[in-house]
Amino acid sequence: MKFTNTLGVIIGLILLCAGCGSHVYHQVRPDDTLYSIGWHYNQDFRQVAKWNGIEPPYIIHEGLWLRVAPPVGDDTPVRTLASEKEFNKAAPERSIATINPDQKRPDKTNLTSRANVAWLWPTKGSVVGKFNINSPSNQGVDISAPLGAPVYAAAAGKVVYSGNGLKGYGNLIIIKHNDKYLSAYGHNQQILVKEGMEVKQGDIIARVGSTESERVQLHFQIRVDGKPVDPLRYLH
Repeated sequence: MKFTNTLGVIIGLILLCAGCGSHVYHQVRPDDTLYSIGWHYNQDFRQVAKWNGIEPPYIIHEGLWLRVAPPVGDDTPVRTLASEKEFNKAAPERSIATINPDQKRPDKTNLTSRANVAWLWPTKGSVVGKFNINSPSNQGVDISAPLGAPVYAAAAGKVVYSGNGLKGYGNLIIIKHNDKYLSAYGHNQQILVKEGMEVKQGDIIARVGSTESERVQLHFQIRVDGKPVDPLRYLH
């Protein structure tokens, strides 16, 4: 983290000390959303919003410091180096992409339902990396597929992140399916959707790639209340 003046250095040291060596605060970067921040720290986006007193539609802006870990012994919302007016500043509107109507969706016979969400395999290929809750880099499954193969939305939802700002994921898409479930699609060669876009199950949202990966593959995750779960429990 680079600070441009002495005050910035002092603030940074205070924040790091407050965490006792752990990640407690995060400074919002240009491509961040509340969902991507929660994803990065394995937290439910609603909890991050609560700790920082942010109300729907969860607008944040570059430069804000957000608490990303629960306050010790205190469940009240925490505002971090930001005023009420700063939190309520409108974020710039993002353009919304459209999906090519000629793109065909895959056969829906390969679906499984769990907690009112029917899950579709996000691409056609073989699993080459399995879920390991104890490995920060393997909290999903890796699916080997040809370069440029279609990546499908595993369930209907809203795109809440589309970019490459989360280290280790390459070109990444995060979809919110409901208040409980999120899914993510990483290492894409090309992203075909933008934030704010509503997608249907089976829509082609990206192309398989190798961004920030040693091989061509799709990294796929499902999170429940912000916590990673084994996608193979949901995909059959």
